[in-house]
Amino acid sequence: MSLETLSETRSFGGTQGVYRHKSQATGTDMTFAVYLPEMALHGPVPVLWYLSGLTCTHENAMTKAAAQQWCDEAGIAMVFPDTSPRGEGVANDEAYDLGQGAGFYVNATQDPWKPHFRMWDYVVEELPALVCDNFAVDGDAMGITGHSMGGHGALTIAMTHPDRYRTVSAFAPIANPTESDWGRKQFTAYLGDDAQAWRAHDATLLMTERGFPGEVLIDQGAADQFLDLLRPEALAHAMTARRQPGQFRMHAGHDHSYFFVQSLMADHVFWHAERLV
Repeated sequence: MSLETLSETRSFGGTQGVYRHKSQATGTDMTFAVYLPEMALHGPVPVLWYLSGLTCTHENAMTKAAAQQWCDEAGIAMVFPDTSPRGEGVANDEAYDLGQGAGFYVNATQDPWKPHFRMWDYVVEELPALVCDNFAVDGDAMGITGHSMGGHGALTIAMTHPDRYRTVSAFAPIANPTESDWGRKQFTAYLGDDAQAWRAHDATLLMTERGFPGEVLIDQGAADQFLDLLRPEALAHAMTARRQPGQFRMHAGHDHSYFFVQSLMADHVFWHAERLV
């Protein structure tokens, strides 16, 4: 699969790159970013996938999450995928929370979304294979994290594929989308009216039914303006009821912005690194 380099920039001891390729999963060109620490010059390093939230591209977290310094110090790579297919002929909606920029990390089964909106296959299957083939990363040492819609994606993907992801964390995830307008609206559009088809993409339900074999780290701002849509209490209750190893931490004064993500990024990078390296 051909890979086009859009940019490569020195960042701390490593390199921040942006790349484009033709995706078989989405049928579109897809852009993603990879940070490689200095340690990758000496051989494959563990890799942490960062899934972004609503309205984001690969660029938001790459420039706002302040991850590169900590990844370089910890000796792990970080990959920033896009959040949806884009381009001419790709379905869209006027609302910010549906369509381009709002793929919700599912494979759409409904028109007009199903031809291109196959973000589950893209993030879980296609992009990891591409990254492992082209960069000095260890595909057997992968973790996954994300913010908001991306936290939802990270948790559901990791609990569905615990054999592929050794670690999982999330920043302010959409925790119970089948009971939220950030979920029911999108799942109806992408997956249809049968709520049973939605269950595989709800972190709270997956936590209740299967959990994760390792520890789970969740951080949530107590002043988050979207708490009613995120429903963190549902996931916290499910973790407690299951006695899931890990931590669910509420942070006074923090909202939903990238200032919150920046504040906890070092914690997450080193938490994953301790379990992956």
